[in-house]
Amino acid sequence: MSKVQIGYHASHEQFKPSELIKYVKQAQQAGFSAALNSDHFYPWGEEQGESGFAWSWLGAAMQATDLHYGIVNAPGQRYHPAIIAQAVATLCEMFPRRFWIAVGSGQFLNEHITAEKWPSKADRNQRLKECVDIMRALWAGETITHDGLVQVYDAKLYTLPGYTPEVVGAALTEKTARWVGSWADSMITTSRPPEELKKMVDAFREGGGEGKPVYLKVQLSYDTTMEKAVEGAHQQWRNNVFASSLLSDIRSPAGFDAAGALVRPEDMHTAVRISDSAEQHLEWLSADVEAGVSQLYLHNVNLNQTNFIEVFGEKVIPRFGI
Repeated sequence: MSKVQIGYHASHEQFKPSELIKYVKQAQQAGFSAALNSDHFYPWGEEQGESGFAWSWLGAAMQATDLHYGIVNAPGQRYHPAIIAQAVATLCEMFPRRFWIAVGSGQFLNEHITAEKWPSKADRNQRLKECVDIMRALWAGETITHDGLVQVYDAKLYTLPGYTPEVVGAALTEKTARWVGSWADSMITTSRPPEELKKMVDAFREGGGEGKPVYLKVQLSYDTTMEKAVEGAHQQWRNNVFASSLLSDIRSPAGFDAAGALVRPEDMHTAVRISDSAEQHLEWLSADVEAGVSQLYLHNVNLNQTNFIEVFGEKVIPRFGI
């Protein structure tokens, strides 16, 4: 079976930062080699109830473990790209080659707090590319002044990583995957049926991503019984089953709760891989690798993290993890 890196997803919307430190320690002990982080101001719903500042947490987590880390970030509105460039450079100087940043166009849920206009998707994409260019120039030691959809005046970083950090393009549609292939070092997307995933990978390759890695965030629910796995997925993740075009423009956790109010437990199977069988999950993950995925980041969307980490460490990672 193909060997790929298996990462643990640290969901800051679902758990306190102190709990997540415990879980990444457990994940490393179980054999996970990496971790992926969300970066939200708000949770996806009131019931999730958390949303710690991921950048504070990263320094502690990277000191506490030897895992490689990534984060999905939206520079340009809530975050100024010069500040994110400084944050990335600092982590990469302290923990060389152990950190990457994935960038996306953002969600209104998190970005509206600045009270700025929420741009169209086309403008958000243009702004994102400007931010990436700015960050890469700052990591190269350049002094940057830029007047576009983002403004930078006379910015220069003095603590540098000594190499150019990896920038991963986040994509949820084939159109975006093709676009990020032209400028990103790699792509990250979310789990979907094999034929749809293959189309995403192909679009990325066709857009300029040939030979570049593809990362996959896998939404799954594993528990001791199928009933618990379905119940846990529905309780925690029912607000996230909708298309990205809808999710991108909802303003509040209450709005996400309203969207998810009519989602039934049986509807969860369309967006989350639900099974109490580690072998079934292994079969699904194997299909991801066959579709062209280089690294897998597993997000067990229910709250039973310890059981998930232990079982997958015993039965899944040894089969194809590195």
